[in-house]
Amino acid sequence: VKCMIIIRDLMTGSQRLLQMGYKEEAIGHNAIAAGVQGQRQWTDYKPNFDFPESLMCSSFDWNGIREAYVLATENDALNGLSMLFGHLLTGKGVMFSDVRTYWSPEAVKRVTGKAPEGLAAGGFIHLINSGATTLDATGAMTGADGKPTIKAPWDMDKKDVEACLGATNWMPADRDYFRGGGYSAHFVTRGGMPMTMMRINIVKGLGPVLQLAEGWTVELDNDVNDILDRRTDPTWPTTWFVPRLDATKDAFKDVYSVMNNWGANHGAICYGHVGADIITLCSMLRIPVCMHNIADSE
Repeated sequence: VKCMIIIRDLMTGSQRLLQMGYKEEAIGHNAIAAGVQGQRQWTDYKPNFDFPESLMCSSFDWNGIREAYVLATENDALNGLSMLFGHLLTGKGVMFSDVRTYWSPEAVKRVTGKAPEGLAAGGFIHLINSGATTLDATGAMTGADGKPTIKAPWDMDKKDVEACLGATNWMPADRDYFRGGGYSAHFVTRGGMPMTMMRINIVKGLGPVLQLAEGWTVELDNDVNDILDRRTDPTWPTTWFVPRLDATKDAFKDVYSVMNNWGANHGAICYGHVGADIITLCSMLRIPVCMHNIADSE
């Protein structure tokens, strides 16, 4: 909690610092995005950053509902920029996740005894990270149609906040990673939400390029979810993601190909199918788009 207060004050300033005599520091950096260094530089003897990352990236804290901050983890400024794109386009909290594991239907059946069904039938990607996964991504908020959603802060109320907190457990940090302790948010994202995963990468001699994949969150049977979740870390937030496939594009011929063509082990995931808007933004900023599953008509 103390760490989160420090990060927030660095980004936006604090009148309390002015009262303490720190005039320049009280102004803050007017930051539109921030991030923390690779955690192991200090978490061998201090608590991890999972709590501040998750709650800063959420659309609320102990002061109430507010705009989500953009706070990336693990020294990944490129994913922080990708989060910023998603936040500015949607006004909503954006996930920072590892593009961690591809689960084929054969592997799921072998490990759990059950074959995935529905959207998950062709396999899926496990999005998971110890840190900056917004609690908005629980999917605990519901729209007028009763379906899970992620709302902009101006559409949220106290029930939405309570639903997100109620769907989240704060787990003692895994000591194999974080010997200084701390707490990691754990939840399982509800299925059926349209999501767009994106990432900016740097190509030597060219500069920034962006890749994106529209898709959906999926839910698994509880027993299947628990077995697969334990294969990585059951103290971290889990999102099962299926991208929209396109047989005409090598990178989208199947779910594995999407992960295999991803530029790093991180992705920024925002609510909605906003790939066309992201491509438009990239054209304005002269950033090439090297991989996408958006129809030509869009």
